[in-house]
Amino acid sequence: MEYLSQKGVPFVERNIGKSPEARQELMEMGTMSLPVLLIGDKRLTGFNPAQIDAALGAAGLLPGSQP
Repeated sequence: MEYLSQKGVPFVERNIGKSPEARQELMEMGTMSLPVLLIGDKRLTGFNPAQIDAALGAAGLLPGSQP
């Protein structure tokens, strides 16, 4: 979450340790790997800054990017 905060990207954190609903949503996605980021129509698993930046850019969420 710090990565997105540093870039000024708004996000909603869902904590599976604190929210049974969040855990159920994760299970329905068919993954138990963390973190999972939903950016536009992309679902990213794990922390990969290059993939995150590409998805943010494609969704128009980085300064100077166009969806």
